[in-house]
Amino acid sequence: MVCGNKQVLELIVTKQNCTILIIDDDAEIRYSLDRVLAPDGHSILTADSGENGVEMAEKHKPDLIFLDNRMGGISGIETLQHLRTSAPSSLVILMTAYGTTQTAIQAMKHGAFDYVLKPFDLKKLREMVAKALKASVDADSSESVTKRLLNQEDFEEGIVGSGEKMQQVLKQVGQVAASEATVMITGESGTGKELVARCIHRHSHRSSSPFHAVNCGAIPENLIESELFGHEKGAFTGATEAKAGQFEVCHGGTLFLDEIGDMGLPTQTKILRAIQEGEIQRVGSTKIKKVDVRLIAATHKNLETMVQEKSFREDLYYRLNVVRIETPALRDRMEDLPELVDFMLVRLDKKFATGIKEISTEAMEILKSYPWPGNVRELENALHSASVIAKSKRILAKDLPKSVSSNNPVLAPGTPDQEVQSEELPSASKQQPDEPKSSTTKQVPKVFGDASSTSANQSSETKPQSGPPPSSISIDESFDISYAHLRAQNDKNLLECMEKEIIRRALQECEGNQVKASALLGITRATLRKRIDCFQIRY
Repeated sequence: MVCGNKQVLELIVTKQNCTILIIDDDAEIRYSLDRVLAPDGHSILTADSGENGVEMAEKHKPDLIFLDNRMGGISGIETLQHLRTSAPSSLVILMTAYGTTQTAIQAMKHGAFDYVLKPFDLKKLREMVAKALKASVDADSSESVTKRLLNQEDFEEGIVGSGEKMQQVLKQVGQVAASEATVMITGESGTGKELVARCIHRHSHRSSSPFHAVNCGAIPENLIESELFGHEKGAFTGATEAKAGQFEVCHGGTLFLDEIGDMGLPTQTKILRAIQEGEIQRVGSTKIKKVDVRLIAATHKNLETMVQEKSFREDLYYRLNVVRIETPALRDRMEDLPELVDFMLVRLDKKFATGIKEISTEAMEILKSYPWPGNVRELENALHSASVIAKSKRILAKDLPKSVSSNNPVLAPGTPDQEVQSEELPSASKQQPDEPKSSTTKQVPKVFGDASSTSANQSSETKPQSGPPPSSISIDESFDISYAHLRAQNDKNLLECMEKEIIRRALQECEGNQVKASALLGITRATLRKRIDCFQIRY
């Protein structure tokens, strides 16, 4: 919670004459922080490397440490790990110019109090210092976290967003990953609850053990018990052999129960026993099995209301709700939309070879103005659909699903043709040479008019006529039309554009058969392949 100026002063006053250590290889940064913090009555120490910083921290035991993430010598994260031993009671604020998912998680995972992005917002910086100095730190717990979390590998989390709300989620992930606490993840459908659960598992000491996700809402009530706890042979009709449940399969790992609000009361009772006692019992068995499973639950429902309505056990609710993480709706963190779009386009290209990694300004504005009731999942589906429809390397406004673009304030009502024209036919100076060119019916008279004006046998005042059907147009006339059309939209690379389109149409005619297409074009198959790769032709 952001404090007002009065609150900030009150917090600072509570602990005057504190020792603050600034570890950064940039002398300007050290000087700037000294100028900002010293007037508040703090004693400022500085170090130009992680190695020197660790020595000074061990000697002076500062109350607060500002630590740069990227320095010559040992990195900020490595320095942070050393500080947990040399100065375990010191609060550490990591400074970085790169606010990535890994930065947030690694910082909080290794015991940082917080982290701040460069360039600094001075007001927020002072507020952060005040809150840090007021906070109490348990040195023993900090050390135990460091000892238990030695995994230095980087993971592709799939959680994208440098906005305040997502950064708060990442900080919580870093904090809870070290513990064995049961976590409840709440939020609307499509906000990435399972991604958060996987992220917690990856950064826990259970990361080398199994992670399994079970959608409680997708399994019939009469089968959910068997799915979770297993069954013995003959326990019910169709049980032809014994089967281990998810609790047994995930022994030593993490079990993620998605949509736990859809689980019936009888199953809730057994879940409670599994959490409390670490014991399960297969369906049709009298034997008790011990299991070691960390439980993470998620729901989009209001469990508090369900508890009041007696449709969800109160004791189970409190067992699950030890630590709560709220995943924000996409409409509440629209500042993350450009990052999400870039990330998803790259991921779609890797998975489906779409060849699309860009989106037009107009299309992005449409995405920004859409409320996204389906959240991040709907966004990815929309981009996937657009990447299939798109005819170039860039997603245009016209490529977006109608569910997203219709009734959109970005699009002027009643002028869809203008939108298409502005996207498809930009000025010659802005036109990308590798984008396919097309024209609408309304544009054809203009193209014919240009062709007539450029023809040697016709005057510039000749008006376009309806003319004969395409089958009776001469080769010269067709080339006149094609040349005029390309020339109207391009100021260079005319030959490349024509060659690319001819190859694309030949491949389409031959249904993708490169042998037939190369014969039709009068070139070798090897040459055709080089052209396809060079022009990045999709057919």
